[in-house]
This record gives sequence, structure tokens and C-alpha cells, in this order.
Amino acid sequence: MLLEIMRSKIHRAVVTAAELNYIGSITIDEDLMDASGIIENEKVQVVNINNGERLETYVIKGRRGSGEVCLNGPAARKVQPGDVVIIIAYAHIEAEKARSFVPTIIFPDAGNKI
Repeated sequence: MLLEIMRSKIHRAVVTAAELNYIGSITIDEDLMDASGIIENEKVQVVNINNGERLETYVIKGRRGSGEVCLNGPAARKVQPGDVVIIIAYAHIEAEKARSFVPTIIFPDAGNKI
């Protein structure tokens, strides 16, 4: 049996922009992606601490070192720049392996630096 568990998390990143006129996705600074193990085009859940919104989208690379966390397309209506979000990636893992799996969790500062 496979269980869906948290694989990695960017905890309390600050939204830097919301671009409604975009195809869709979340743009994340490549440094944050590397540190968390989240990859381009991966499906993620975004949880907005400020307003309780939850959404799923996919990741695109932001400029390395920029601190960028931008919700694009329809997701832009669910956030405001300055909102604090949690970005979570999940994986399907065999139940026995899931018991000992340790997710990667990063805690960026207010400028989205590690």
C-alpha cells in the first residue's frame, strides 16, 4: 500500500508578488527549491497563513537568490504580496518506508533567504 506523505516543505515563505495575467503556477527562488528538494513542474500545495486559503499548483523556477515567491494566474487571487505561505510537496511511499521517512523542511527568513 502507498501512503501520501509530506516529502518537503518551505515553511513560512513571504509572497513577493501575485501576477494574475499569467498562465498559472508558483514561481519560487531556485535557492529555495534546491534547499527544499522541490523541483520544477512539481505539484505543490500552497497554504496561506494570512487568510486560510489552500491551493494546488505547479512550480516554476524563479531567479536564483531573488527571494521570489510569486503566485501566478488564478492563484494570484488567493494571496497578496506580504502574505506568509507554507509550500508543501508530497510523495507516495510504501507504508513501511513511510514510517521512517524524514521530510526536508526549510525555514526561510523574512527575505526568503535560508
